[in-house]
Amino acid sequence: METVSKSEAPEIKDSAWYQPRAAMHAIRELMQNPEDTAQVFRIIKAMSGPSRAKTFKRFCKTSVGRRVLANRESLADRLNDRDALRAMPEGSLGREYLAFVERENLSADGLADASEEGGRYFHTADQELYSNRTRDMHDLWHVTTGYGRDGLGELSLLAFSYAQLGNIGIAMIIYFGARGGVRESGDKRIWKAIWEGYRHGRRATWWAGEDWEGLLSAPLENVRKQLGVAKPETYREVFLDHLAAAQQAEAAAA
Repeated sequence: METVSKSEAPEIKDSAWYQPRAAMHAIRELMQNPEDTAQVFRIIKAMSGPSRAKTFKRFCKTSVGRRVLANRESLADRLNDRDALRAMPEGSLGREYLAFVERENLSADGLADASEEGGRYFHTADQELYSNRTRDMHDLWHVTTGYGRDGLGELSLLAFSYAQLGNIGIAMIIYFGARGGVRESGDKRIWKAIWEGYRHGRRATWWAGEDWEGLLSAPLENVRKQLGVAKPETYREVFLDHLAAAQQAEAAAA
């Protein structure tokens, strides 16, 4: 099959209709280069359908949403203030988030850059502010759920996010990513771990409407209880088994 180059990528239109052709092109690009985060945003945009407008309306009805929109608050600004995060109590969400991004060499600006590269469009400034906020929550969700940045951790967190936000594009990324992971490892428990992430997302509070700024200084364990998230036990089991297998293979090859 002839490979379509990135320059021939279908345009993602400003439309409430699903755009599967553009999404599948981005899926192929992402499968070839899993580090190409811009393709993730292209897939999500192409398959947003009515979910984006639905979740935005829900956000506007929350007390946090009204405050954020009225005050034009930027979550990224708070997350980029590392001195303020470092001054928070040990064991707080803010301190754990800081440790996570420093360990992984991440920043809120990195996600922003990838989303810009993937292409953006908004009807109003309020919609843009909400979209930016949900994007900037991603690494906070990593820390709060306990899912790592390994392949299975990302897919499990995406399953959690799909349960929360309902974007079909997220489901597409999960399906193709998990199918490839099972094919490569032969471990069908990958599907079980992903299903666990989805179930946890269904049972938790609605995180897009939570006051993350206020939660940063709270103990992480208290935040987890308040937001109704369970421990990712299946994910941890599979992750540790895969890590041990990789270490054994590395030792054998040495």
